Amino acid sequence: MDIKNILYIFLCSMVPIIELRVAIPMGAALDIPFYINYIISVVGNMLPVPFILLFIRHILHWMKKIPKLDKIAAWIENKAEKNKAKVLKYATFGLYIFVAIPLPGTGAWTGALVASMLDMRMKRSIPAILLGVMTAGVIMSLASYGAIGFLKFLL
Repeated sequence: MDIKNILYIFLCSMVPIIELRVAIPMGAALDIPFYINYIISVVGNMLPVPFILLFIRHILHWMKKIPKLDKIAAWIENKAEKNKAKVLKYATFGLYIFVAIPLPGTGAWTGALVASMLDMRMKRSIPAILLGVMTAGVIMSLASYGAIGFLKFLL
């Protein structure tokens, strides 16, 4: 097991949109053991979340004042607005489910963005996002390592 590969998986799990949904299969392809891949991917995926919750509104406000960045800010806000109803319907549980579904655009970054736009408190949003990331990590690990590889670790 190469530390370079572990760092690569850690950094990959921090990237918006791909997050651990790509990092875990990549770690499996690099022969990183399931439990190390899972932990590194979950930690890497969660690292940006508090910063997103704290600063995204200020960053978007600043971006709106700069030509060309205003379009990106509008796109980000539209993405959050589009997913707002799904999360609002079930509040904290809705945020968990939204993050837990391992599809592009439903991860920790978008979940934190939506939580921020909904003014959800960090003490509710961070645990919901963490549990969602952990659940998505289990789903992606099962898909990447197979049920047998996953059960070998548990037994």
